[in-house]
Amino acid sequence: MNIKKASQAGFTLVEIMIVVAIIGLLATIAIPNFMKARATAQTSACINNLRQIEGAIQMWATETKQADDAPVTFTQISGYLKNQVVCPSGGKNFGDSYQITTAADRPACKLKPDTHRLPPDTIN
Repeated sequence: MNIKKASQAGFTLVEIMIVVAIIGLLATIAIPNFMKARATAQTSACINNLRQIEGAIQMWATETKQADDAPVTFTQISGYLKNQVVCPSGGKNFGDSYQITTAADRPACKLKPDTHRLPPDTIN
C-alpha cells in the first residue's frame, strides 16, 4: 500500500518578506519622483494660465482702446478667457489665484509667486 503525501504549494515567509522589501524599495524611489513631476506639472499649468490671462488683458485693452495704465478687473477680461482659470496648486477661484492690476503689468500668481511666474520671453 502506497500512501501519498499531499504537497503544500505556497510561498515561504522569507519569499514574501523579499517581495515586500522590493516593493518598499521601489516605492521609496518612485514617490519623490512622482511628487516632483506633480509640482512641475502644476507650475507649467499655472504659467499657461498666466499666458492666457495676459493675452486676454491685451485683447481687452486693444478692443476697448484702453491706455497702458488702465486698471483691469476679472469681470472685464472674463469674456476673453475660455475656461475657468485657477491656479492648480490649490486655487478655488480667480480672485485667490491670480492678481491683475493694469494693462501694462503682467499677471501674477498669488499662491506661489516665486515659482509660478511668466518667463522673460513673454514680455511684449
